[in-house]
Amino acid sequence: MDKDKILDSIFENDPLGLLDVKPKISNAINSEQRLIQSFKEINEFIDMNNREPESNLDDIKERGLFSRLKGMREDDLKCEMLQVYDRHNLLQIKLKKLETIDDILNDERFGIFNTDDDIFNLKHVSSSKARDQADFIARRKKCQNFDKYEPLFKQCQAELKSGERKLIKLTEVNLKEKTFFIVNGLLGYLDTIYNLTKDRYSKLDGRIYSIFENGTESNMLFRSLGKLLYENGFVVTDTVEKCNEDMNPITSEDKGVGFIYILKSKSTNPQILEINNLYKIGYSTSPVKDRIKNAINEPTYLMAPVEVISIYECYNMNPQKFEQLLHSFFGKVCLNIDVFDKNGNRCTPREWFSVPIPVIERAIELLITGDIINYKYDPDNELIL
Repeated sequence: MDKDKILDSIFENDPLGLLDVKPKISNAINSEQRLIQSFKEINEFIDMNNREPESNLDDIKERGLFSRLKGMREDDLKCEMLQVYDRHNLLQIKLKKLETIDDILNDERFGIFNTDDDIFNLKHVSSSKARDQADFIARRKKCQNFDKYEPLFKQCQAELKSGERKLIKLTEVNLKEKTFFIVNGLLGYLDTIYNLTKDRYSKLDGRIYSIFENGTESNMLFRSLGKLLYENGFVVTDTVEKCNEDMNPITSEDKGVGFIYILKSKSTNPQILEINNLYKIGYSTSPVKDRIKNAINEPTYLMAPVEVISIYECYNMNPQKFEQLLHSFFGKVCLNIDVFDKNGNRCTPREWFSVPIPVIERAIELLITGDIINYKYDPDNELIL
């Protein structure tokens, strides 16, 4: 028998399937992924030690991180690729001044023109998410007047640490001027929205001017930032004091009458945990911290601790009536659940609603101005229309 027939006979006579081996899938990562992972390890070191890695002879790992960072700083291409992850402002890109076509063609940092391919022959089309990410990176440059914004970033970081500000998930329709956001771990400040219009699908579009904590700025697309926030980002809430000041400046003649508050449950009940965007909208004539201190024993708080999301101090009004109007506006998404106290008594709380925080805040603004009569809440799309 020839060798081919012998091999065929061996493979055909394999009742236990010992020779039926599937190829092993490689988990190897490419060079760009390795570069990003290496830089993330440097960021994590700084997070833990509040300093850059040094050439420490006693610590091999730290010495390795020091060498990596040094190599990255000396490579303009690596600096460019890692800008979006540079939340500690470790990399400074030295950009060439390009004034003529020859300057552009001779700038070979990316090797764009070092090819025999026709640059007008489209071969590969990236996804919309990739385009948004590219827009986010490509439109960032050094902010010449960063000293104007640096104190704002420091204050925001301090208020996040103290709990005065919080991070919330948000969609692009809720983006506003003079607010902070976080994309890919980098804190940004949305200074100006301009040329904002609606397309034929009623989606907002235009340009924004933003500044980032690493000293860069961007004039990226409004919708690109919105999509990135939706995919991998957060919006930073205002402080309670700022919210109150913006809504209604207070004078010595105004009379405080109570508080409207928004709470989030810390219940471990699976039936509660599975409800998205569940918040309690209530009012109190006493300080909220005093009102909720016994939450774990009260059915109205779902017999569980709660987290304060927002507090609005009320002046010259009836806070209970204000609360009732909000409850009526969000009536379609009111929680319908039975809660039992320690004595087994049944209670049906009516102050919990499944609605995103930005939508609640928008409803409060419309109620204050009186414009809420022109709007309604669409629970399917979670939008005020």
